[in-house]
Amino acid sequence: MTKPELRNMDFRYDRPIPYEIPEFDDVLAERQHRKERLAAAFRIFGKFGFSEGVAGHITVRDPEHTDCFWVNPFGTPFSHIRVSDLVLVSHTGDILEGDWAINQAAFAIHSGLHMARPDVVAAAHSHSLYGKAWSSLGRPLDPITQDSCIFYDDHVVFDDYTGVVNDPEEGKQIAYALGDRSAAILRNHGLLTVGSSIEAATWLFVTMERSCQAQLLAEAAGTPVVIDDETAVLTHRQIAGDFASWFSGQPLFAQILREQPDLLD
Repeated sequence: MTKPELRNMDFRYDRPIPYEIPEFDDVLAERQHRKERLAAAFRIFGKFGFSEGVAGHITVRDPEHTDCFWVNPFGTPFSHIRVSDLVLVSHTGDILEGDWAINQAAFAIHSGLHMARPDVVAAAHSHSLYGKAWSSLGRPLDPITQDSCIFYDDHVVFDDYTGVVNDPEEGKQIAYALGDRSAAILRNHGLLTVGSSIEAATWLFVTMERSCQAQLLAEAAGTPVVIDDETAVLTHRQIAGDFASWFSGQPLFAQILREQPDLLD
């Protein structure tokens, strides 16, 4: 996706969506922006029903202390999370800011990802219904729709389920399997997406969950027509990438920020 013609837009939440990824000269402003977007991402997950008890987590790398990331407090519903609830944890597991415990699986998975992939700003994982249903098949998604081409040759199947991920070494194994790709199907577990922005990681998760749903429905109804490799590659180039994923996520964030402004508290 190429950038549209730039307009004179700021990043207030009551304005039309921006056409360019924001850049910051002030690290405090950038941290606040990332935390606000992270809280909004949890509300989006809550709205889509991606919660499953206490499972699921989204992280965003701190812009100053890049060996640390912000994450949700353990046991707080996605639909309740505010900016002030977020917890800052180091790659070694030290809680540096926040009053709550964190999910051990969140630390095990995300610390490995953030250490292995300096380009990853945010990562998202939950036990969403269609994602975990598709994960039980142990198969990558096929390019059967335009949207599923976002993941064409850009996702992997992590085919080594051994129970709840509590060991950081397994997080490193997931990161190794992911390589430089944007998403993973964790067999018998769920979906994982990463991005250069919180908007990108969130959007990729939402559209991957829907792509799982679409393929499950299509295969239940018959035999889907698979898009040929050449067209799938072309379509991927047209609709995937850092900017395309960031921009595609903007309507989700604009909507949730207007509907639930208390998340900024």
